[in-house]
Amino acid sequence: MVNVEVRMKAKGKNFEILADVDKAMQLRKGIPVSIENVLAVDQIFTDVKKGLKPTVAELKDCFGTEDTKTIADKIIKHGEILLPIEYRKKEQEAKIKQVIDFISKNAIDPTTGRPHTATRIEKALEQAGVNIENRPIEEQIAKILEKIRPIIPIRIETKRLKIVIPAVHTGKAYGLLQEYKESEDWLGNGDLVCIVNLPAGLQMEFYDKLNAITHGSALAEEIKEK
Repeated sequence: MVNVEVRMKAKGKNFEILADVDKAMQLRKGIPVSIENVLAVDQIFTDVKKGLKPTVAELKDCFGTEDTKTIADKIIKHGEILLPIEYRKKEQEAKIKQVIDFISKNAIDPTTGRPHTATRIEKALEQAGVNIENRPIEEQIAKILEKIRPIIPIRIETKRLKIVIPAVHTGKAYGLLQEYKESEDWLGNGDLVCIVNLPAGLQMEFYDKLNAITHGSALAEEIKEK
């Protein structure tokens, strides 16, 4: 177990906690973790190193409560987790592997019609100096491919889909469609018809998310290329 500082500013004041890095990151990512297991010390500080603590009045003014667990939960979810170098390195290596796996499963060399090897993709990423960010791969894959394309010929295999979203679910579903949307058409009854183009390897995951948002009421049809 490695404990780290987690910081957050509220109304111009600094608040800190000491937390287990692995459990804090799990909580930040939305994985259910008991806050009691996250906190190394059941206390809110203004400076962990010096052991300085805020007053009850400061806590209530900035967070609306003096409850340590409620405040700590907010600090972890919205503050800055001071990750150790080793942890950041491990996270980056895992993210690079995810990108390599994604490209090897979804992309081909258009000159041969065959997929690139993981080794070739990794070398291209290194040569291009690609900075892989700590956010979903699908949100940054277009920029990653743009950078490595001058080094290796590459094309993502995609699927074009026609999606019909019932009016009642368009608000929640729109964000999911936005990343892959080619066109949209709003019908008179409020339904949304979209044409999306997404990597073939994300099709099942996309359907799962869409069905969860629309409770299975969305209609999806693959558009066959002529």
